Amino acid sequence: MGHAAQIESGSSSVPIPLQRCTNLVLISDTPKGRGVFATQDIPARTVIDVCPVLILGLEENVKHIEKTQLYHYTYNWPIIDQDGKKKHTQAIILGLGSMFNHSTQEQNVGWERNLNGQVITYRALRNIPAGEELCISYGARLTFKDADAVDTPTEEDEINQLIQIQLD
Repeated sequence: MGHAAQIESGSSSVPIPLQRCTNLVLISDTPKGRGVFATQDIPARTVIDVCPVLILGLEENVKHIEKTQLYHYTYNWPIIDQDGKKKHTQAIILGLGSMFNHSTQEQNVGWERNLNGQVITYRALRNIPAGEELCISYGARLTFKDADAVDTPTEEDEINQLIQIQLD
């Protein structure tokens, strides 16, 4: 039996096409660590990758994953627990999804969860020129200092700055 026959008769769920933009490279020694970069221009709305996810159990996540380096590569994932209550666990994203770096100011890739299909689709938010790093927003759950964050001066800093200004 060929693969096509297995796909058609092997499951009652709808097959999800996997797609990867071939014009990408992974570079290890960037200021942010490993990063995904465009080798050719990528038009806005282009699907960059469709990544399957591995959803972790609530207990498994707390007892094991949160204590490892892997935790820094997981995404929040909404689930319904055995009592029917909405909860959040973590999901490991397979494919390029775990390789995109964070950017607060210059994100150029958006992502969308498909809860039923257990995949995440990544799309270019705008035209991405060749040579540019592909970045997503990690949201508020950062486990590191945000390199893009704009430091807001405290009231004390502003007063000290005013004191240093000399008026003629």
